[in-house]
Amino acid sequence: MANQNEKRGCLVGLTQLFLLDKAYKWLQKNFGYGAGSCLGCGLGTILLIAFIVIVISIIFGTDWFKLF
Repeated sequence: MANQNEKRGCLVGLTQLFLLDKAYKWLQKNFGYGAGSCLGCGLGTILLIAFIVIVISIIFGTDWFKLF
């Protein structure tokens, strides 16, 4: 079991950001802004906001579920 105060390595964060970028591009192409439908605009905005929150979580190491 890992210690709560133990920091992650830089490579782990970069790998997470790389995989998040690939997932974001795929979702936007298939369901979001790149889909070319009316629903794509709304879903693209929701995906954008969700992925910004996830990126901030990865960069700053925030665990949103432990805030409550």
